[in-house]
Amino acid sequence: MIVVAIIVMITAVAIPNFLKSRQIARTQVCIQNLTKIESAKQMWAMQAGKKNGDLATPADLVGPLLFLKTAPECPAGGTYDYLTVGQSVTCTEQTHSL
Repeated sequence: MIVVAIIVMITAVAIPNFLKSRQIARTQVCIQNLTKIESAKQMWAMQAGKKNGDLATPADLVGPLLFLKTAPECPAGGTYDYLTVGQSVTCTEQTHSL
């Protein structure tokens, strides 16, 4: 009985910590994805002669011969908005931002 109580107490402490670390990891991966997209957008703008305010789309950046081989996906299920040159890429998840 005491062993079961100890296991329950350890589990009660471990599960919230595990969930929190999982959330932090998802946020960090999303921020890395945002950085990759932003870098690809800047390289595209330089190569294509674009200036601030020009719209960047996934079709401009993602492809086997383009700046990103595959489109990054938010691990928390958010979606990315590439916006225009000069604006940072955003994610629909509130805590995920550059």
